[in-house]
Amino acid sequence: MGLHETFNLGVDPELGLQAEVATLNAQFEDATAQEILMSSIRHQFAGDIAMVSSFGADSAVLLHMVAQIDPSTPVLFVDTVKLFPATLLYREELVEKLGLTEVRTHKPLPEDLAKSDPAGMLWMTDTDACCHMRKVVPLERALNGFGSWISGRKRHQSSTRSSLDTFEIDDGRVKVNPLADWTAAEVLDYARSHDLPPHPLVAQGYPSIGCLPCTSKVAPGEDPRAGRWRGQDKTECGIHWPTHGKEIDGSGI
Repeated sequence: MGLHETFNLGVDPELGLQAEVATLNAQFEDATAQEILMSSIRHQFAGDIAMVSSFGADSAVLLHMVAQIDPSTPVLFVDTVKLFPATLLYREELVEKLGLTEVRTHKPLPEDLAKSDPAGMLWMTDTDACCHMRKVVPLERALNGFGSWISGRKRHQSSTRSSLDTFEIDDGRVKVNPLADWTAAEVLDYARSHDLPPHPLVAQGYPSIGCLPCTSKVAPGEDPRAGRWRGQDKTECGIHWPTHGKEIDGSGI
């Protein structure tokens, strides 16, 4: 029986989850990313875990690790219908190269788009609402049925991620961050040593890649995420906020 199951037997769910995460963070404090993934996918959360990937600038590294452990691991990809065409092509390239067999694409529902963004220009007036409808809501639907998920976030990416734990609680699920302590150099070295293709937009000045309307090029010396929602007091799309899944009917848009 895995730890995830053990803590759910006769224990208050919230307290059980907190105890589980605390135990896992202590147990895997000095573990490698591969060890964390191996245990999470094959033991702790076997059959109850998915990887969430944007197929962005750094995505190939974690996707490669997951594919080496189990290429049939569910990989959830949210197509906001506002992505760069290059991202969609890159997704197909990586799926084929890595042999991933369970990549699931989720889009915003047509009725949500018709109701809240019929002209497709919501991003110009309310980026939070646009992200919520196009990314947060579809992801919450995609995660339905999974008790845990894998994220590629890293502490070096921004100040809001500087204290990121390897295991954390997010809206009643365990979120696993195997690359939390990785540096940008380590990500690049891994990609090169395993001959992983880079996202084509990286070479064009996009070290962090989101939706086309809200992603701009980054100048040398700038924070890698400076091109995301440039000029706004916004650093996250919302899927990594603990309350991201509370309004999945679009009522909060």
